Amino acid sequence: MIKQTLKYLFEYKTLGREQAREILVNIAKEQYNHSEMVAFLSVYMMRPITVEELSGFMDALRELGTKVDLRGVETIDLCGTGGDGKNTFNISTLSSFVVAGAGIKVAKHGNYGVSSNCGSSNVLESLGYYFTADQETLNRQLDQANICFLHAPLFNQAMKVVAPIRRELGIKTFFNMLGPLVNPANPKSQMSGVYNLELGRLYNYLFQQTDKRYAIVHALDGYDEVSLTGAFKIFSNQGERIIQPANWNLPTTSPEQISGGETIAQAKEIFLNVLEGEGTPAQNAVVVTNSAIAIQCAMPQLAIDEAMALASDSLMGQKALQSFKKLIDLSK
Repeated sequence: MIKQTLKYLFEYKTLGREQAREILVNIAKEQYNHSEMVAFLSVYMMRPITVEELSGFMDALRELGTKVDLRGVETIDLCGTGGDGKNTFNISTLSSFVVAGAGIKVAKHGNYGVSSNCGSSNVLESLGYYFTADQETLNRQLDQANICFLHAPLFNQAMKVVAPIRRELGIKTFFNMLGPLVNPANPKSQMSGVYNLELGRLYNYLFQQTDKRYAIVHALDGYDEVSLTGAFKIFSNQGERIIQPANWNLPTTSPEQISGGETIAQAKEIFLNVLEGEGTPAQNAVVVTNSAIAIQCAMPQLAIDEAMALASDSLMGQKALQSFKKLIDLSK
């Protein structure tokens, strides 16, 4: 069946929602061999994904995934697609702790880096965090540290099955697009960074079909987060807007200033420096800005300057660091 589907796709045809769902269910059940899976993933490196295909893949992952019950606690997730090839430091992960330090509950979905040197799971694991799918532990972390971390392969068989292939390929696949859409805790609020505007529009359409509060961000020079290297676009419940750093009295950064280093050890060092208040002005500005957008997403009654003040206080007042230390302790 997969061979006919591949032939169909190689003729530049697209899948319907149900077809896409069925194929991803079969991938999770390991019904295809290695070559067939590589060929299938390769299709979406050569052409854009349709909203029907993305919706079908999302349906499959949600259907197959282990749900996380956070007992009615409202949470936010800060999760980018990755795949922008920019190798920044771990901005969304650091921002997650800043948001938690500001008193907002965070259910952070993350994974190992595939197209970057160091994903959120890599950096947290290197800092002593133990991944868990135990509901009691996750609820305790959320209660006491304001944050729990959901390592994607523990909650989704399909993510686990394709992980070795994604690592071998080392480039973005449509699984990058799915990460922010399939958080097993289904948080009420969502801040997602996307690697291009086309995907931003798809996400905007999908989130509009839900009751989520959301903010989708893309830096117009190609980052899947607000990099402050130039203008950035935000899609949200309030509509779409393009913002220049100067509009918010923010500095402009250079790519070198927000680099993540070449190794996990370097990424870990940057991560700790920023959390401990030893980050550079550029690093701090980027983390505070992304955190503020997430805070405003969760608390839409706040003006952006109020959200910025909360984020800055959390980072520079070491509330984010306390949240991080508590999470690490609770994971042991």
